[in-house]
Amino acid sequence: MKKKIPKFKNEDEERDFWASHDSTEYVNWKEGKKVILYNLKPSIKTISLRLPESMFEELKLLANKRDVPYQSLLKIFLAERIEEELNASKT
Repeated sequence: MKKKIPKFKNEDEERDFWASHDSTEYVNWKEGKKVILYNLKPSIKTISLRLPESMFEELKLLANKRDVPYQSLLKIFLAERIEEELNASKT
């Protein structure tokens, strides 16, 4: 018999709980089912970024060649580089 998950007052309380408890004591993951959350949007953080004008113009040129907004291309470049760095640090 698994332990009963307590009721939480807010997300912070729930986050603190799961940070200090093992979910396998509360949930039988073998009974879990895969779901697709179609309308889930990732949390985003707006930042201000200063770039040399020439770099910004080159970024817009590359984005135009790929027919994507420059901000989307910048996110792609950052995601690729972050993944490279994380994989390099594992080896």
